[in-house]
Amino acid sequence: MIIQPKIRGFICTNAHPQGCAESINKQIAYVKQQKDIPQKAKNVLVIGASTGYGMASRITAAFGCGAKTLGIFFEKEPTEKRTGSAGWYNTAAFQQAADDAGLWAKNINGDAFSDEIKAKAIDIIKAEMGQIDLVVYSLASPRRTDPKTGITYSSVLKPIGDSVTTKNLNTSKRVIDEVTIEAATEEEIANTVKVMGGEDWELWLNALNEAGVLADGYQSVAYTYIGKELTWPIYGKATIGRAKEDLDRAAAAINKATKNVNGQAHVTSLNAVVTQASSAIPIMPLYISAMFKVMKEDGTYEGCIEQITNLFRENIYSDNPRLDDQGRYRQNYKELEDSVQQRVQEIWDKVETETIDELTDYKGYHQEFLHLFGFGHDNIDYTIDVSPLRTIQNLV
Repeated sequence: MIIQPKIRGFICTNAHPQGCAESINKQIAYVKQQKDIPQKAKNVLVIGASTGYGMASRITAAFGCGAKTLGIFFEKEPTEKRTGSAGWYNTAAFQQAADDAGLWAKNINGDAFSDEIKAKAIDIIKAEMGQIDLVVYSLASPRRTDPKTGITYSSVLKPIGDSVTTKNLNTSKRVIDEVTIEAATEEEIANTVKVMGGEDWELWLNALNEAGVLADGYQSVAYTYIGKELTWPIYGKATIGRAKEDLDRAAAAINKATKNVNGQAHVTSLNAVVTQASSAIPIMPLYISAMFKVMKEDGTYEGCIEQITNLFRENIYSDNPRLDDQGRYRQNYKELEDSVQQRVQEIWDKVETETIDELTDYKGYHQEFLHLFGFGHDNIDYTIDVSPLRTIQNLV
C-alpha cells in the first residue's frame, strides 16, 4: 500500500507506520542523550499512553529512568486494506524499542474510562509490577461513558457566557478568517466536565489505592493547558477550561484519599503544542503558529518530549518544584512570559492571509501536524509501497 496523508479539516484519517516509528525513535534518542533525568521512577502507569504528552511521558520513564511501564490507550488496529491509527503505530514502535533495550513494557488497548480496563490494569500490576510509584493521566477524548450509570457524555469546545467571534487560521483553506462560536449551555458545560474533568483520574487513583498497588510516596500528574488572555475565550475561560479546573478539585480529593500512602497528585500546566486535540480547537492553529515563531527565535520552544523530560527533572523529581498558587506544577513558564505573549499578540493583530508565512511559523505548525501521523519526514520515501500491518507485542 502506498500511504499518503488524507487530511480532512483538522484531522488526518490515516497514518504511516514507518513515519510514526521515526517520530518515536527521535524522541527516544533525545531522552537517551539527557544524562541528568532523576532515575527515580521505577514502575509507571501511563493512562493515555499512545500519543502526545502521554507517549512522551512513557518514553521518558522507560528510556530516561529505566522504569517498567504499563500503557493504557484506545487505538485502531490496522488491516491489510486500512492503516491503523497513529497511536497504534507509535506504540508498536515504542514496544519494539523497549524490547530491544530489555525494558519491561506492556499495553492495554481499551476504554480507560471503564471499570473493566481498570481491573485489568490492576491485575497486571499485582502480577508483574508490584506497586506503582508514578501515575500519568493524559487522556483526551471527545466522549466518556460513566462506568457507574452507563450514560455517555460528549464534550464541546464552546465559550461560557457569551458567544465569541475571533480571528482564526483556517487550515483547510490556509486563510485568515473569523470564527464565531456560540456560548455553551449549562448542560454542555456539565457534560464537558464529565468527559474532560478530573472524575476519571480520581476513580483511577481510588481503584489503585483500594487494590493496594500504590507505592508509598507515589506521584501522579494530570496534564492541563491554561494559556493566557489570547486563548482564554475559547480555552482557559471556556468549557475546556471549566473541565480542567475540575482537575484541581480531583487533585485535592486524591491527596486526601491517599494519605495512607503519602502520595502526591499534581495538575501540571504544559505548553501549547500541536496535538490531535489542539488542532481541533478554533484559534489554536493561529496561536501556536505565532507562538512557534516567537519561541523558536528565542531558542525556548519545547515540544512534547522536551517538556516532559524537563517536567521529570524540574518538578516531579525535584526537591524544589515550580508550583503556582493552586499547587500545580508549572512547566509552561517559558510560553507564558509577558514578553513572549506580547510578541504573539502583536503577530496576532497584524497577520493576514498574505503574511501567514512571513509573520508566523505556520510551516512549522503544519510539519508538526503531519508528524503526528507519521508524515512529513524528509528521510522517508512516501511513494514506496509499504505494509500497513504492525503488531504490538505484550498487548493484553
